[in-house]
Amino acid sequence: MIYGFNANEIFQIAIDIEGNGKHFYEKAMDLVNDPDVKELLASLAQEEVEHLKRFTELKAQLPKTATEDTIWDPEHEMNRYLQMMADMHIFRSDFDVEKELSRVKNPEDVLKLGIQFEKDSIIFFLTIQDATEGEKGREFIGHLVNEEKKHLNKLSLELRKLTANKK
Repeated sequence: MIYGFNANEIFQIAIDIEGNGKHFYEKAMDLVNDPDVKELLASLAQEEVEHLKRFTELKAQLPKTATEDTIWDPEHEMNRYLQMMADMHIFRSDFDVEKELSRVKNPEDVLKLGIQFEKDSIIFFLTIQDATEGEKGREFIGHLVNEEKKHLNKLSLELRKLTANKK
């Protein structure tokens, strides 16, 4: 383990990501007229709310050892590194979401942005899973990955359906 992040840190970032995912899907809904895409985005926004609740509950269930530092880090460099990784790979602020959505021209663009968001989330969580101390923490992070994969699948299917209808 090079980084030694604890599961508590990971879950807090996951909670932030889910909150921003909810914000992304809600804002994206306002940009499309296609009823099927709008319905999918509404559903994904609601799932993000459920994920927020679930991940908050899972975080609360973590053993005390999951909140302890795994390495000596008096300058909190690991937290800064973890934050930087999340900032590079995930829509982490309202500004980023707004900026990305400003480029949307059609429902396909919205779906592609959602797909990228979910892919980035999966990559981030898989990377962090390998760097997390403790079997329980890695197992919990596996839950995050599975939830993001479900979203990716739904978005991809809707994009295929939408592009097939235009042919």
